[in-house]
Amino acid sequence: MSGPLSGFRVVDLTNVISGPMATQILGDQGADIVKVEAPGGDLTRGGGNRQGGLSAAFLNNNRNKRSVVLDLKHPGGVELLKRLAATADVFIQNFRPGVVERLGIGEADIRAVRPDIVYVSISGFGEKGPFASKPTYDPIVQAISGLTTVQAGSDEERPRLVRTILPDKVTALTAAQAVTSALLHRAATGEGQHVRVSMLDSVVAFLWNSDMGSQTFVDAPTSIQRAASFIDLIYETADGFMSVSLMTDRQWLGFCEVTGRGDLAKDPRFATGALRDENIDARLEQVQEELRKRSTAEWTAAFDAAHVPSAPVLTRGEMVRHPQVAANGTLVEYDHPLAGRLRQARPAIRFEDSPSGIRRGGSPLGADTREVLAEIGLGEREIEAALASGAAGAEEPVRAGPSAASKAAE
Repeated sequence: MSGPLSGFRVVDLTNVISGPMATQILGDQGADIVKVEAPGGDLTRGGGNRQGGLSAAFLNNNRNKRSVVLDLKHPGGVELLKRLAATADVFIQNFRPGVVERLGIGEADIRAVRPDIVYVSISGFGEKGPFASKPTYDPIVQAISGLTTVQAGSDEERPRLVRTILPDKVTALTAAQAVTSALLHRAATGEGQHVRVSMLDSVVAFLWNSDMGSQTFVDAPTSIQRAASFIDLIYETADGFMSVSLMTDRQWLGFCEVTGRGDLAKDPRFATGALRDENIDARLEQVQEELRKRSTAEWTAAFDAAHVPSAPVLTRGEMVRHPQVAANGTLVEYDHPLAGRLRQARPAIRFEDSPSGIRRGGSPLGADTREVLAEIGLGEREIEAALASGAAGAEEPVRAGPSAASKAAE
């Protein structure tokens, strides 16, 4: 199996989620990801929900990578990292600003050994400003970016967190796209460059497309974001919950027909999209009142016939078993040599001529150190000396059966 990034090598010094998810995307698309870890390993290795000594959080963000342990506080570890970087196309790190320079692995240090490398820095808040040196986690970025007030529905309501680590994931997607753009630039010009991605910038840009209308017109700002509605778009039915979207006139009239509410179709408050938005609470109250009268399955079938967008609300376990998920082949299963049978989402993007996929599960800490050091030119004695000095660390490699992961993900 070869993805569109086959032949590119990425040196990955990232930890936790934003960086590892970004490099996993690149690995799924065929890049050779060499994950360089400190002797203690990525923080997520110590997480709960584990099997075979590996946590779900680590496995779900670090497949299609090889693990190398280097101690970057040891001069020998830094030298080995530079030798590895000299063979790479991309170098990506998410240390706090200033740390890589102190370690001697900043952009200038790495570019000295590979002039055309794409050097990527992921940070929480950027390299300048009052928050630049602050430790950063997802809830902190949700708070400062305005996301928590968007989630609340109004500036006047109590702010609420999105119950998934959205800033980490948005940053990962942003960084992965940035890497491929920088590689395309290098292919055209022969030049590498420094790519900087911050979690704050990524989330603000993500929100602006749909949630920052109140701040768009500079000469006419809205100081307080008007509440969208006191009802969200999840409705109770007779036996559960569902979502229904009534964006167009046709969909609104379809809803009125399915529910037998011709009076709503004639109600002047709901005559146009603008009026339905202006009277959103009254409209959604009517929708909710009707949906309580029948089951989710009954409503879904009726709305499908009327071309009204709707879907049942699924739990995580129900989603895994849903026929649409099965039809898409969204989830794949494969055997990990330590963690056992794994289920994961396949790479979301399908490349017709250069398919992406899962070639291997997450590696045990340092399982690939010897292999990678040999690839960059160290002989057996040099490898053993590096291990003995503490500059590098290695575990015995564990390998899955032949192409088991690849077959599962095809």
